[in-house]
Amino acid sequence: MKHVLSLIAIAIFLYSCETKTEDIELDFPTTFETSRGTETATYEEVISFYLKLAKEFPEVNIQTIGKTDSNRPLHLVTYNLDSDFNFNHINKDKTILFVNNGIHPGESDGIDATMLLFRDLASGKIESPKKTVIVTIPIYNVGGSLNRNSTSRANQNGPKSYGFRGNALNYDLNRDFIKTDTKNARTFAQIFHLVNPDIFIDNHVSNGADYQYTLTHLFTQHNKLGGSLGKYVHESLMPSLEDSLAMADWDITPYVNVFNKPPEVGFTQFMDHPRYSTGYTSLWNTLGMMVETHMLKPYKKRVEGTYTLMKKMITISEKEGQKIQELRNKTNSEYALKAYYPIQWEIDSSKSSTLKFKGFKADTLVSEVTGFNRLKYNREEPFTKDIVYYDSYKPRDSVKIPESYLIKKQWTSIIDLLNLNEVEFDMIKNDTILEVESYKIENFNTYQSPYEGHYLHYNTKVVSNTENVFFEEGDVLVPTDQDGIRYILETLEPSAVDSFFNWNFFDTILQQKEGFSPYVFEDTAYRLLLKDSILRKDFEAKKLNDKDFSENWYEQLSWIFERSEFYEKAHNQYPVYRIPKI
Repeated sequence: MKHVLSLIAIAIFLYSCETKTEDIELDFPTTFETSRGTETATYEEVISFYLKLAKEFPEVNIQTIGKTDSNRPLHLVTYNLDSDFNFNHINKDKTILFVNNGIHPGESDGIDATMLLFRDLASGKIESPKKTVIVTIPIYNVGGSLNRNSTSRANQNGPKSYGFRGNALNYDLNRDFIKTDTKNARTFAQIFHLVNPDIFIDNHVSNGADYQYTLTHLFTQHNKLGGSLGKYVHESLMPSLEDSLAMADWDITPYVNVFNKPPEVGFTQFMDHPRYSTGYTSLWNTLGMMVETHMLKPYKKRVEGTYTLMKKMITISEKEGQKIQELRNKTNSEYALKAYYPIQWEIDSSKSSTLKFKGFKADTLVSEVTGFNRLKYNREEPFTKDIVYYDSYKPRDSVKIPESYLIKKQWTSIIDLLNLNEVEFDMIKNDTILEVESYKIENFNTYQSPYEGHYLHYNTKVVSNTENVFFEEGDVLVPTDQDGIRYILETLEPSAVDSFFNWNFFDTILQQKEGFSPYVFEDTAYRLLLKDSILRKDFEAKKLNDKDFSENWYEQLSWIFERSEFYEKAHNQYPVYRIPKI
């Protein structure tokens, strides 16, 4: 009899658990589920869902922070088993996993997958992490999400409708993290420094080729991340995630960084400069990765893959969280001992990995549209073969790390961004003259087409000199011995790829304000050459060795003018100065 009663009790318990799970899904349905995996939730549906979830479950919190260019706020949703949402507490006691969704709202997989994840954690459908707190921005690009359509993702296999890539001002937000042109990016910086995550996931969808994988990953480049932290990402975290997904029948490969050519020819790891989300977050030693699902795969499968990947990352966080935090702290201390910092990178072709890649046979056919050769993948002929993957980079250029930088107080936009990113600095209290390292902009190239609201500079070269410079009360002194050292170096060194100089913050120094009238300066130039024998010798040598120069009278006068006291010192003078380490 007791045996029968025990069986009945077990049956009732199992029935109640099943019913509870079913009730939760009925009470908190998502558009993704009710449409059987063919649709994604609207912005209003997403926020309503999280508000309802937070009202029902004490482990879930939702708050609004800041503004976006749509004039709506960003939302931050947090899941913590302990129901503590004070980040001053929890980022000391637990590992924090930060998930960003909808940076490109047409790539909506993460939006739906994270809704399912938070609901299933809160309801007990999946086991809640005890050592990890999960936070998410449900939809980062609010303006793009509201600009809903069914046609702007021409190559994508679902959902039926979705948001637009550009935000309310048509910025691509995944190019804006350093330059911070948008309100979205300013609010993201607030959230990032509030949360101080250990692990960051940015959910995306992409397609550069066709292959068998639904999931690809784009971890922040490990050489750039550097030290023991970069080694851990490359040799431990990435393989652990790949293996755990494979055991769950979800194959994953590095982001297939090819366009208009088949992957089997080999490809390189994508370099995530600080303009990108993971490039920005890694400046504070946060382990970052982008999930890139394959847009040609069915929407349902893409969302399910993103969901599974996030679950697996939570499991890794539970096991490795303390180690990750220790490595982050160690990396901060390592920078205090470094003499040089790499500011430009290139592929190290002497090193490569081998991927056992699952692709489709690529054929070259004659296009029925253009008559030229076209690439076409044959899904009836899948293959698995070894391909070369170049995933090592080496520094192409480095700078000696100074003790501090000095910024003239007039450059308020720069100082404002330092402040936003919690960079510590002091104000000079009295007018003073200091011996500093000074940069003149020697050369640079500029893209001829607009890029995210800018005409971006590149290949920037500087000439460094040591000189005495007058600084006023209120000018800003920025020490490098702080957590934000990498942000400081990446933005203030003009030759760095995503420096403030290259993003046009200092373009006014590039325009000469005063010049010379040739008919007047001819006599002055003659007197200067008579007076200065070294100048005269260099001038004659240049005429002798440079044919174009010798045949251009105006260039000759300009050359003399630029080396005279009449040439304005502010032209090409970079208004950020360096105090070297002793």
